[in-house]
Amino acid sequence: MATSLSETTWQKSLAQAIRDPQELISRLNLPQDLLEPARRSAHLFPLMVPVSYLNRIEPGSLDDPLLKQILPVELENADIPGFETDAVGDLNVRATPGILQKYHGRALLMVSGACAIHCRYCFRRHYPYGDEPRTLADWEPVWQSLQADSTVQEIILSGGDPLLLTDLRLNDLCERIAAIPHVKRLRIHSRLPVVLPDRIHAGLLEMLHGLTEQGTMPWMVIHINHPNEIAPDVELAIKQMLQAGIPVLNQSVLLKGINDTAETLIELSEKLVNLGVIPYYLHQLDRVTGAAHFEVPEEHGRNLIE
Repeated sequence: MATSLSETTWQKSLAQAIRDPQELISRLNLPQDLLEPARRSAHLFPLMVPVSYLNRIEPGSLDDPLLKQILPVELENADIPGFETDAVGDLNVRATPGILQKYHGRALLMVSGACAIHCRYCFRRHYPYGDEPRTLADWEPVWQSLQADSTVQEIILSGGDPLLLTDLRLNDLCERIAAIPHVKRLRIHSRLPVVLPDRIHAGLLEMLHGLTEQGTMPWMVIHINHPNEIAPDVELAIKQMLQAGIPVLNQSVLLKGINDTAETLIELSEKLVNLGVIPYYLHQLDRVTGAAHFEVPEEHGRNLIE
């Protein structure tokens, strides 16, 4: 598979992402007293935000719901009881390097340790990605394990973000998965259609659509927390996926001061449904070290749903 112009476009966009707290603060006209706390927190969990996402943030507004998701702050360094580095118990269900298996009939593959955006509430911000398979040879035990387990009908590509893999590498993974006869569904969990919508191009969609002809149904699970994240280029990426026959689901995290009102959640759900996206999950915050300031009390979350 040759590298397409569309693929190099999103890779260039990724290379231009903001990684320096000073640049972030300057470009958004934020107070300079945020700089040193941002640097301290970014030392532990680096800053990363694509320019396309940055452009959706209102300059000078500390209350912007998108800014709050990506700005490193001093509160990340607080030691809060009940918050852990492995908030969801990933390491306890690591069946073999590269595979997490929490539920019967489903396997999650850690295919990437990188993301295009570093969400400050990320439940895997402390995950030991260096322990996962890297080379094609390293992945052979994974394929052998999946071939041998006929109960696995669904595979999830996760990480990190699986869409940060090149089309060539992603195609190789998809071909290996499609060759397993008992696997009927492939879910790709990705934030790239939202934060780097250039990633959704014709070559990628053709590859994913081709899986259906091999008996494996692809599903795209995106991650949008606030209606302001749905820019016109995001809408286009979503429409292109749906037109290619790929169902699109959304999962959100309930975040304090960002989307913890009924009005915001209703607006988000309506925008998603109008685009043809199924609002799939609304998660309570996973209690990961460094993210306690995002937590919404469970009772408030229940009241929002009711």
